[in-house]
Amino acid sequence: MHYEAIVIGGNFAGLSAAMQLARARRKILLIDAQKPRNRFSQASHGFLGQDGVAPAAIIAEGKRQLAAYPTVAFADGEAISASKTGDKFSVALKDGREFTASRLILATGVKDTLPEIPGLSERWGRTALHCPYCHGYEVRDRALGILGSHPFSVHAALLLPDWGPATYFSQGLFEADADQHAQLAARGVTIENTPIAEFMGTAPELEAVRLQDGRVLPLSAIFVAPKVSMASPLAEQLGCAFDEAPLGPVIRLDDRKETTVKGVYAAGDATNPMHNATLASASGVLAGVHCHQSLALPVLH
Repeated sequence: MHYEAIVIGGNFAGLSAAMQLARARRKILLIDAQKPRNRFSQASHGFLGQDGVAPAAIIAEGKRQLAAYPTVAFADGEAISASKTGDKFSVALKDGREFTASRLILATGVKDTLPEIPGLSERWGRTALHCPYCHGYEVRDRALGILGSHPFSVHAALLLPDWGPATYFSQGLFEADADQHAQLAARGVTIENTPIAEFMGTAPELEAVRLQDGRVLPLSAIFVAPKVSMASPLAEQLGCAFDEAPLGPVIRLDDRKETTVKGVYAAGDATNPMHNATLASASGVLAGVHCHQSLALPVLH
């Protein structure tokens, strides 16, 4: 079966891209491995019109709406390889199915690698959180922490007091310099350079942290930016170029959301160092629109 476009990834970015193509009456296929990055989170916040709604519910409703368009087909499964021959792309799934298309949109996302601290991973998405804009309001006025995991962690710590009393845990790796010390003090942020040895309490709840020197400090939520890597090998297989961001690689795009491989577009967390539901959806819209324009007006693209 040949399609005008294949969208790989069924989360916010992929669904948003597919919607633009569906409404342009293009014959498309949405391939979804059904392992969204946000599956660990109970609710999506700060997403206009969807505040407090579970990501799985948003995805399910998006698919329901997309299925109303007669030119859309769905394939649940993991895409494990992609290649380009001439002007045609081939995509193979783990279960052996193969599809071809004139265009690809990669909304394949990233995978998170958390610091190896006992008790952290089982709290991920609940009391170990990636973004105060997404989850800070839900843990407001509690004892909050920022885990130093990259050079911009101090900047995140400076923002945190707007949600509650904050401690910056540098882990002894990303200690604040003199100017940053002054800024943190002015914002009322406590600085703790002794590394955290363990997160305590009945997971997924968080009650305290034990430091390597034996001290126990009360804590209700910790914000941490994990290292990220591509959740799928497809962009690399196709020969797409990458840029290095503070937390890991991102797929290089031009202003039309096209990768360095002609005919391959991309959207979502794999393309942006700032990860947010609204931004993912918006990038999907742009990728879908520009992909459609490349089909409708190929001479101009």
